[in-house]
This record gives sequence, C-alpha cells and structure tokens, in this order.
Amino acid sequence: MTEPEPHRSALPPPPAAVLQRPSRIPHDVAIDIFRQLPAKSLLRFRSLSKPLCDLIDSSDFINLHLSDSLRAKSHHSLILRDWHLYTVDFDSLDAAVGLEHPLSVGGGTEALGSVNGLVALRNSDRDLAIYNIATRKVRKLPVSEVEPPGGQHLRTGYVFYGFGYDSVNDDYKVVRMATFVGDENACDTYNYDYEVKVYSFRSNSWKKMMDVPFYIRFLHKPLHQVLHRRGYGVLVGSALHWVLPQRAMVGLKNYIVSFDFVAEKFDEVPQPEYENKDLSYQVDVGVLEGNLCVMCNYEHVCVDLWVMKEYGVKESWSRMFSVQKIRNTTTFGFLRPLIIAKDGKELLLEVNDEKLVWYDWKTGKARSVRIRDGPKSFGAVMYVESLIPVDDPDEVERQRRLREDAEREKLRSENNYGDDFLSVGFKLKL
Repeated sequence: MTEPEPHRSALPPPPAAVLQRPSRIPHDVAIDIFRQLPAKSLLRFRSLSKPLCDLIDSSDFINLHLSDSLRAKSHHSLILRDWHLYTVDFDSLDAAVGLEHPLSVGGGTEALGSVNGLVALRNSDRDLAIYNIATRKVRKLPVSEVEPPGGQHLRTGYVFYGFGYDSVNDDYKVVRMATFVGDENACDTYNYDYEVKVYSFRSNSWKKMMDVPFYIRFLHKPLHQVLHRRGYGVLVGSALHWVLPQRAMVGLKNYIVSFDFVAEKFDEVPQPEYENKDLSYQVDVGVLEGNLCVMCNYEHVCVDLWVMKEYGVKESWSRMFSVQKIRNTTTFGFLRPLIIAKDGKELLLEVNDEKLVWYDWKTGKARSVRIRDGPKSFGAVMYVESLIPVDDPDEVERQRRLREDAEREKLRSENNYGDDFLSVGFKLKL
C-alpha cells in the first residue's frame, strides 16, 4: 500500500554507543535491521540506552521506518469500522481484535481515516482526536462550534469528515463539512451553504474556508453517504475525494470532487469514458497502490474498476478489470479495492460491507477471507504502524518546563555544593 510519505532527509550517523561492544555489526547494517522492526518492538528498545532512544525518536529514522513499511507492505493491518472498531493483521487476516483507544466510551466511535500510522477518531463534533495506535499517543482536537451561514437559525444536518496529509507543509489535517436544514424539516440540504473548516495539526487550530463552490451544496444526498460509509472521503496523495451523486431532477450526473489539503480548495476530477452496457450505473471512488480508482457499478450485477495512472490526467484512466460473479455473492451492492497482495497476484476486495475477498483479476478466480471475532457488517480501511508523534502541544510545553526546572535545580545544587566546598576549605585554612 502506498500512502503519502512525510518529509525525509539523510539519516545522521548513528551514535557509536547504539550497539554495545564487542558487537561487530556495522552501524549502517544495524540501522537497516532496526528499520525493519515493528514499531512496538522499537518502542521497547528505547529503554536500552539513551543513544538508541535518541536514534529511534529522531524524525529521520521515523520517516525512514515508515517509508520502508509502506514500500514492503509490512506492519500493515485492517481497521474494521462498525459500532466498535477492530484491527486485523494483514499478513494473517485471521482474527479481529477490538481496538482500544482513548475515545472508547461504550462504542459509537468513528474512524474517519488513516494515514502514515495516524487515525482520526470521532465521538461527536466536540470530541475528536488523532491517535497513533502503535505508540498509544493521542492528541485531542480543540472544539470548533458548527456555525450556520449568515447567523441563520438552522439545524445542523449531515456532517462530512475527512483526514489527510499535506505533503508540502508536512501537516496532518482534518476537513469538516457541515450541512444545514431549515424549519421545513427537509432531508435535502442543498438550500444552504455548507460550513467548511480545516484543522491543522501544526497550528493545532481550525480555519474556516470562505470560497466554497456552489456545487458542493449537492454533495450530500439522504442515505447516500451513510450507506457504505461514503462520507469519509478517499485520500489519494494530498487530496480527499467524494462522488457527487446523481440527481436526475436537476440534471446532475456523477461527479468526482476533491479537496486538496495543500491548496485547501475544492476541484473536479476528470472521469473515464465508462462503457455503455445498456444499464444504469453508479460510481464510487477508492484508492489502490496510491492511485485514484473508480468502481462503476452497473445495477449491482457487474462492476468495472478503473485506475488513474497519472493523477488529474483524463487520458491516463485504464480499466483494470470487470467482475460479474464472485462465489457466494449474488449481487454487488458495493465493492471497494483495499490492497494488492505482496506477491502482486491478487487484490483484496471489500464486498457488500460484509466480506473480504482475494480476487485474481487475471483469471477471475476469488476466495473468501474468513476472519474470526469480527463484526457482521463493516467498512475496512488500511493502516500501517508508525512512530509518527502526536504529542499534544500543551503537554509538550509542560514537559519542556519540567525539564528546564530540573536543569535549573541541578545547576543550583551543583553551585551550592561548590560554595559549601569553598567555605569549608576557607575555614580549614584559617
């Protein structure tokens, strides 16, 4: 799986004390070994020595470790999203394990998305966090109230959330799009502007977007985003993507809209030339090996999967396969690609929110994946372990002050010891 990678630079030479003598392993070989280890093992090794701790905590090592994991598809898991959250080891795809996290309050926590080992969690619009599952570190997001446009007395409707990475500014961001309904109690929300806000990990603050395109009003459609968890968006590079659903009454067809986390603006993405099968169709978006893909679903009997090889270039769309039948699946209510196997021969699919399937797109053969202790209905998202820090700025400042206080106390003690020593020596002289 390919995810946006954080900035990286050359790793400085490791401290000589990282490997205890009489070890004869060259330092560069040792670091190559460390880079292949799981994040949880590296966290334990931090306690072996201060030089090793400094190495593992360095941003260069953290970025190299993440890059290696993404490239080799190692240390990957699936997060299964239901009323509760579960993780499943990608290498075994054997059993689901309940995900413990700091927002656990009896269930109902949403996983908005995952990038570079971080997961955005939501209990409510006032209770959001960014969590590193491997390090068990969390940052609670500051509360930002939803504000109806123009001070109107409107009720908040459906709220979109998305999580992604701004690779230019090395910043993790959350976008929130709130819809509104009036006194008419209508389900449709296109009568009012959306409120769009973006949270920046670097500044630890929210910013309201002012120039929101008019067509975004039509992004929400009753039940469309709730079904199959479409409302979270699909992250490709530094942009989130949604499908603006068809609205025959106003002449709207399927559109793919994006929100670029770098420029912090919306745009439209060109689509492939879908095949005419004399059937109506519905479009969904996904990501595969870092490329935007489209699933064109023809009346739940056939799904074409298209991949955009060069982002933003219409001519780069290529149809990867068309699937019409999978064992024990009568209809395709929903299909989403997750990841290609390490040997490159099969593709892991999420089908109908209820099963995972390994699919060989060259032969058309499929085999179901049986996961113990998992939910009956779920949405799946890929996750990779990392050491990316998420320390709360207030906690960082508190720890900095504690260290400074400790240093001052140490210097004071040393000065007092020196004064006492000179005083005693002076008395002895007399």
